[in-house]
Amino acid sequence: MHTKGAAPIVDREVSWLAFNARVLQEAADPAVPLGARLDFLAIFSSNLDEFFRVRVASLRSLLRLSRKSTQRLDVQPKRQLARIHRIVDAQQVRFGEIFRDRVLPALGAHGIHLVDDTGVSRTQAAWLRQELERMRPYIEPIVLDGEAPFLENRGLYLIVELLAGAGPSIAPEPMRYGLLRIPDELPRFLTLPPVDDRRCVIFLDDVLRLHMATLFEGWRTGPAFAVKLTRDAELNLEDEYSVDLVEAIRRSVKRRALGVPSRFLYDQQAPHGMVLYLRNRFELEEEDLVPGGRYHNLNDLAEFPRFGIPGLSPPPVAPLVHPLCDVASVLDAVAARDHLLHLPYQTFEPVTRFVEEAAADPGVEEIWITLYRVPRESAVVNALVDAAAHGKKVTAFVEVKARFDEETNLEHGGRLEAAGVRTLYSLPGLKVHCKLILVVRRNDGAEQRLACLSTGNFNERTARVYADHALFTADPRMTEDVRRVFAYLTGEEKQPRFTQLLVAPFGLRRAFNRHIDRETEAVKAGQPAGMILKMNSLEDVKMVRRLYRASRAGVPIRLIVRGICRLAPGVEGHSETIEARSIVDRYLEHARIHLFQAGGREVLYLASADWMSRNLNRRVEVAFPVHDPELRRELRALLDLQLADNRKARILDRRQTNAYASAAGPPVRAQVDFQRYLERRARPAARSTPLVTSPTEGHR
Repeated sequence: MHTKGAAPIVDREVSWLAFNARVLQEAADPAVPLGARLDFLAIFSSNLDEFFRVRVASLRSLLRLSRKSTQRLDVQPKRQLARIHRIVDAQQVRFGEIFRDRVLPALGAHGIHLVDDTGVSRTQAAWLRQELERMRPYIEPIVLDGEAPFLENRGLYLIVELLAGAGPSIAPEPMRYGLLRIPDELPRFLTLPPVDDRRCVIFLDDVLRLHMATLFEGWRTGPAFAVKLTRDAELNLEDEYSVDLVEAIRRSVKRRALGVPSRFLYDQQAPHGMVLYLRNRFELEEEDLVPGGRYHNLNDLAEFPRFGIPGLSPPPVAPLVHPLCDVASVLDAVAARDHLLHLPYQTFEPVTRFVEEAAADPGVEEIWITLYRVPRESAVVNALVDAAAHGKKVTAFVEVKARFDEETNLEHGGRLEAAGVRTLYSLPGLKVHCKLILVVRRNDGAEQRLACLSTGNFNERTARVYADHALFTADPRMTEDVRRVFAYLTGEEKQPRFTQLLVAPFGLRRAFNRHIDRETEAVKAGQPAGMILKMNSLEDVKMVRRLYRASRAGVPIRLIVRGICRLAPGVEGHSETIEARSIVDRYLEHARIHLFQAGGREVLYLASADWMSRNLNRRVEVAFPVHDPELRRELRALLDLQLADNRKARILDRRQTNAYASAAGPPVRAQVDFQRYLERRARPAARSTPLVTSPTEGHR
């Protein structure tokens, strides 16, 4: 925590680490099914890896700036990095305790035992020798002589001491080392032949440790220790108009594996001399070195065998049938009235049907869409290809700067171009993060526009675990604004004006500022006021300070923030009327909902944008109102449940303690109870793909 002026501002990185600690809390919770606890351990590990690749790497880059420059940026990277490492070290210790002392004994109670290279039986050892022959094509032992090999980003390696000859050494020999990449082409876990009805699982790492002397033929081998290098994942593109942006992205994706180190993780049991050798050999800095445990890349725990044991993983939940699934025509139903889709509680089918029907409908002339993160197998992209084949005018804006999805998006962009789809790519200096579909058709000779506006991606895979909302509407005020967004993306309008949508970078921040100020004015006038703000991250300091001003005026503010929250609630003189909570549960809370109540008149927006500087300033984002009273009631029901949650909600405070919300009163688990709320209006979708049985797709 640091203060600037009078108002406390929580450190961004510390707040993010507090979020990852909430993920770790789920892994520690004995009430969570054991398989899901393994998944949460995997998510924690994956999140931390990305944190080092992106955030720590960015801070490390600031170390190369002059002191004057860092002072101007109001950052102290060295101090921040030291604090980050202290927190991460403590979390890693906690991770080990949970895995070793809680999860593994619980697995043992189910007859599942994790063994290492010292714990295999003779029968299992013989079986492993046969398995090793099958693995041989993927295993390449390297004796570290001459030029150092390149360590792959996030690649997992074993480093082992080597001594020449098979017999005992007479004279002292210089220490030499061998390196072995643990191949990611092979499963991380092997299920061994059972012993006395014990189901035995072993890390691939330990299989290789067991056979190290065989793999380094002609050498005597000592103990082997795991190491892993994480590299900077930022693309650092200079978005200049003179550069072919798509080609620049392609080149940068290829270079990502060559990024500078941001963390060298090593087994802290490794001898000091070995660590010093690695540091020198791979030209690492002291701050690159991070001690860890025996195993790295524990995001692979998501693959830990479950053996089909009942109760080990959460039971699958079928998404509910949305009313749009039961109509003869989704387009006609949307033309008649607004519809709201709640993912993942309801099936993603209305989105795919909306695009598929538009592709086949003879009256449809145009389809417009933004694509941010697209799965490799996409029914939406297939429908766009079909639409082009049917002679529709299809325009797709593909954002190829979506971190870690650039390659997939480029592949889809190439396919769309080949199909005759007008395919546009990233704008210089901006990311296009809004999620919009616009369909233009002729209906009895008149032009009609239909739109789908979403808080999340048009991605049927993540739609099974990301909690999002999508609005289908034919309201001409809304669809005209959607058309103007696309006109901006195509370059037809440079400064579009909007009547319904709040659009960044044109006025989203100003509009939210106005709403906050109206709440302040209402309180001062003795009128009803209050805000409920739900988002992934509250990072923008200007927005935090505006909320502080509203709180000092007496505006009641309730925040539901999944990840980063730089606002400190409940601070005397600054935020006494602000309460903040975070929910981490089975599904990833991804939706952004903003409810303003000045003067007793509720205004509700759904949005693609978090309250982060990048979203408000450097992205094309859209917040859209929900006018239909019945649809607003559904969203208000969700907000009320999340504000009442006393099972999965954590209280956010200035000390980042992550205390659970009080369990007093009837139990409320918002995600379960909202599913029940929707069930009263629908029936299970027997034909739909079940929701994932674990949360490993998200919580990032």
